Amino acid sequence: MENNQISGSVSTAIAASQNVLYTGKTHTTGGRDGGSSRSADGNLDIKLSVPGSEGTGTNPEQLFAAGWSACFIGAMKIAAGQMKVRIPADVAVDAEVDLCNTDGAYFLQARLNVSLPGLSTEVARALVDAAHQTCPYSKLTRGNINVQINLI
Repeated sequence: MENNQISGSVSTAIAASQNVLYTGKTHTTGGRDGGSSRSADGNLDIKLSVPGSEGTGTNPEQLFAAGWSACFIGAMKIAAGQMKVRIPADVAVDAEVDLCNTDGAYFLQARLNVSLPGLSTEVARALVDAAHQTCPYSKLTRGNINVQINLI
């Protein structure tokens, strides 16, 4: 069975062949237009809204940006440990994920604006480059969407 097929047995086969460290589980109803999403453990319980609407919920692009920026900081911390560099306490990543449409085709593009105050440009660039190679979100997007990483 190919991995791109939708089947419960595919995910079982994938999980059995990998060292799964964690599985995030959510239940979503209604989609981005007034829906909601709740994690299995109850720690995430959100309302969803269409981007740019008057709705009071969040949207998939914001959730992706938050997840990616948090993961990217973790990847930079791992790289810093390997490079024997101290990550500043006020490290920050401002992620911007654009939902785009060209001729009826939707797609994403993104920017990660990384702040590593107190580090030289060379060290900061090395950390960012290493993180972009190891961060699971960066791996997911590589070759699939336009990504720009900026040191600010």
